[in-house]
Amino acid sequence: MRRSGAFAWAATTSLLASSAAWVRAEAAPGPDAVELAGKSENPIERLLKLPVQQNFQFGLGAYDRVESLLKFEPVIPIPLSGSWAIVTRTIIPVQYEPDTSAPSGGSTGLGDVSPTLFVSPGHSERFHWGVGPDFQLPTATTSATGSGKWSVGPSAAFVFKPKPWVLGAIASNIWSFAGDSSRPAVNTLSVEYFVHYNFSNGWTLSTAPTMTANWNASSGDVWTIPVGGGVGRVFEVSGLAIHPTLQAYDYVKRPSDGAAWELRLEVSFRRAE
Repeated sequence: MRRSGAFAWAATTSLLASSAAWVRAEAAPGPDAVELAGKSENPIERLLKLPVQQNFQFGLGAYDRVESLLKFEPVIPIPLSGSWAIVTRTIIPVQYEPDTSAPSGGSTGLGDVSPTLFVSPGHSERFHWGVGPDFQLPTATTSATGSGKWSVGPSAAFVFKPKPWVLGAIASNIWSFAGDSSRPAVNTLSVEYFVHYNFSNGWTLSTAPTMTANWNASSGDVWTIPVGGGVGRVFEVSGLAIHPTLQAYDYVKRPSDGAAWELRLEVSFRRAE
């Protein structure tokens, strides 16, 4: 573990512990805040929602370069017959990919857009689920920010909401089937699990890392596993529910050319009911 990653993990752990104690001391009755946060944290909630996530990944390559990844993730529900619906979740990335072989330089552009369609039945109060296809489209504007491949695979989402907790996971595996023949094939597993605890005064504690496995990589470079978390708070402004969070993750398992740690700022916007 690099010194910067160890420092980030220690700082995050201390922040979580001190924030938990402070929030418990300051909490006051307010079930609406718990409900507001829970709906923002559920990735397949049947509500129009726009999460915006800024990631900085540190310690790339021999020169400890920094990658910037900005993701727009609109969630759009489409009602079907009866209680069924399709919940679309599309990830639109804009990124700066540094040249890790040099102390400066890199590429900025749109990355590969990834739409997922979850077919979901009527939800109970505490349990939501959905399954469907996950796509990756070769929309990148530079070769450094995309795969150059058309890819598709299955995806599933499960969410448990025993208030004040929101627990769940989204898992998918995609394979390339067309695209630039000179680019490497895609065979990638992605598992995003999340644990949120929502306090009645609007503060939240969260961990939501995304583990990935590149099945085409050499044996030591297959897995990327981040560990960490952070804090946030949900509030309303003119009928709009806004939920910002700040999180940090240390990569306890990573490819030889992978980042050492990550800082993430996310803000979710949706209309308050």
